[in-house]
Amino acid sequence: MTSAIELAHVSKVYRRFAGRQFATLKSALLKRSLLRDLQPDEAFLALDDVSFTVARGATVGVIGRNGSGKSTALKLVAGITKPTSGTVTVDGRISALIELGAGFHPEISGRENVFINGIMLGLSKREIEERFDDIVDFAELREFIDAPVKTYSSGMYMRLGFAVAIHVDPDVLLVDEVLAVGDESFTHKCLDKFSEFRRRGKTVLIVTHSLGLVERLCDDAVWLDGGRKQSEGDPKRVVGAYLTAVEHAEEQQMAAATAKAVQSTKAMQPAGDMFQATEGRWGSREVEIADVELLGADGQPSFGFHTGDAVSIRFRVKSVQPVADFVFGVGVFNAEGICCFGTNTNIEDMTSDQISGDGQVTFVIDNLDLVEGTYKLDVAVHRRDGAPYDYHRLLYTFRVQSRTHDIGIFRPRHRWTFSPNVRFK
Repeated sequence: MTSAIELAHVSKVYRRFAGRQFATLKSALLKRSLLRDLQPDEAFLALDDVSFTVARGATVGVIGRNGSGKSTALKLVAGITKPTSGTVTVDGRISALIELGAGFHPEISGRENVFINGIMLGLSKREIEERFDDIVDFAELREFIDAPVKTYSSGMYMRLGFAVAIHVDPDVLLVDEVLAVGDESFTHKCLDKFSEFRRRGKTVLIVTHSLGLVERLCDDAVWLDGGRKQSEGDPKRVVGAYLTAVEHAEEQQMAAATAKAVQSTKAMQPAGDMFQATEGRWGSREVEIADVELLGADGQPSFGFHTGDAVSIRFRVKSVQPVADFVFGVGVFNAEGICCFGTNTNIEDMTSDQISGDGQVTFVIDNLDLVEGTYKLDVAVHRRDGAPYDYHRLLYTFRVQSRTHDIGIFRPRHRWTFSPNVRFK
């Protein structure tokens, strides 16, 4: 199968300037600073030796975090900018929907903008006239088509731009994350159009953060990070590798945030209502929590888990003098400060006897049945009457990942059953 798009060892360098401005050309010449001030302060490598191909008739998704080079790659394919090195080859007519409202003049009407955009994309005036009604109907802008574009909402901008781009009937369609501003109905219409393009053997290159869209719609995926290609191929495999990298990065952020929170805590007075307390640490320290770790099923410290994982909360404790009255407690809160779960040894009918010297306490959760989100942890040791020895309030942050985007907090183990006449694809 021949290639519709090919990037071969492509690099793109942008130069950054410090934003210096001249009062006048004369002053710059008199100071003899013109040439010096026009030198870039630094170079930014947006793409670094990137190579990939898109087969004719294929739909390919480009994924990656913000700043990874996705949009730069798309602009190179569209011919908006040129590579610093390497080659970009495209076979066929291109239609690009890269920036919201790009090419639209805000002062003139939608009707006039349709004709101007169509001509820019290679259509004749007659061809635009033949397709005009289809464009307006697809964009759902019949009653606004003669209004100035500056009066359009962002969704109206996107709908009109997308309608023009697809009705050019291109061989290659480039789309850069503009569907994010569309409503549910229009998004479905766009996805149907992508499917139609695939049936007709058109080539589609999509830049998106919608990983589900990539898995469902694309034949292949390309993952860029830091301007370099990390992976290419089967969408599920590439998306899985990308999510693993995202989880690792989030774990590092959680670790840094937790370390900062623990180090910055100062002695505080205990709150009357624990659910209204802000993060901090307080207590008499007769019994002290010296260290807290969250462990995965493999026994290794972690700040990122998946829904249903086994998790252990392990904390080291120490008591200089023997203490007989003590209770250990754990609480889990979501990012909004809502208590998801809390318990302690006293609630669970464990009667303390004695603690002395250094010890270790482990709280084991066999199944972390929480929905996807960021959570914070309370750990504490206190007397049976509640007087705190050492209370760590919301100091430990962890992340729960899930490919199923439930709502709420708790995800119980469950299953669906249906009668024979109720069917799903």
